[in-house]
Parts: sequence; C-alpha cells; structure tokens
Amino acid sequence: MKITVISGTNRHGNTSLKVAKNIQSRYDSAGASSTTVIDLCEMPLSLFSPDAYSEKPQEFEEYSQNVLDADGLVIVVPEYNGSYPGALKLFIDMLKFPESFENKPVAFIGIAAGIWGGLRPVEHLQQVFGYRNALNFNERVFIPAVHKAFDSENGSFNPPLIEELLESQTKNFLSFVRRLKFD
Repeated sequence: MKITVISGTNRHGNTSLKVAKNIQSRYDSAGASSTTVIDLCEMPLSLFSPDAYSEKPQEFEEYSQNVLDADGLVIVVPEYNGSYPGALKLFIDMLKFPESFENKPVAFIGIAAGIWGGLRPVEHLQQVFGYRNALNFNERVFIPAVHKAFDSENGSFNPPLIEELLESQTKNFLSFVRRLKFD
C-alpha cells in the first residue's frame, strides 16, 4: 500500500515538512509498503506561469504521478491567515482532473501556532477534496502550538495525547485504505 504525505506549504524551514517526515516514519513502521513525502518547497517555479494551467510543466509530472499512484493521501496543513497556504491550492489546481482525487482516501493533520491547531484549513480542504470526490477520512488530528508541541530533536510530540491521536489515525487510516482497496 502506497501512502503519499503532502507537506502543505512552500515556506523554507517550515514545521509542516518536519511533521510530514514524522508521519512518513509512522506509516513505514505501521506497514505501508511505501511512503513518500511531497515537499512543496521543491515545486518547480514553472508552476507559476499563467500557461501552466493549460500546459502542465514537464518537471511537475513526477509529483502528479506520485499522487495518482498513491493508495491514500495524508495532508499536513498549516494554518495561514485562517485557511490553507496558497502554494497548496496551486499544487491541487495543477493535478490532473478528475482522476487525481476521484475515490482516493485522504487523511488530514492540521498544525498551527495558535490554539485551534489548524482546524480551519483542514475544514476548508475537506470541502475541496469532497468537491473532487475524494474519500475524506473522519479521524482528523489537530496540533496546536506546534512549535512547542513538536520536539524536532527526538521527533516526538508533547503532550502525549498528540502521539496517541497520530498513532490512532495512522493505524485506522491504513485500515480504511486497505478496506477500500480490497473490498
């Protein structure tokens, strides 16, 4: 089972990528056959061309194919101005329509500096993915005060409740994807 984790911002030095790599190791340990992280910091600048909407840049094909090949997607999304980052919206807009998300299981992890832990961007993304006929997984995880909650030195979260929620989401999302793929 192939899981693709998308780090939802292109801000250099972002915490989303650190969290995404933590999530990748969880899926690898939980039995995913392959787990890939897409880092939006690596997106080709050619995506910003007005022509990219009609003619996708060749250097974007690898990212697009990774999403198409995934059995399930996990989105790690930070809150920017009460929603999700524009770079993530552009990434979504550049993916093939409708096949990129059609009946694709998607799980969400919201992160934020504030106390709501990325609730708003996750809810906004659930609308977008619902519109695209993705299968939104109901077990969302929100990480408030992420800069304090995530210890990048040892790769764990504090308080322990966040660890428990992430472990539960990982286990249950893999089960969800498995059931959808093989039933």
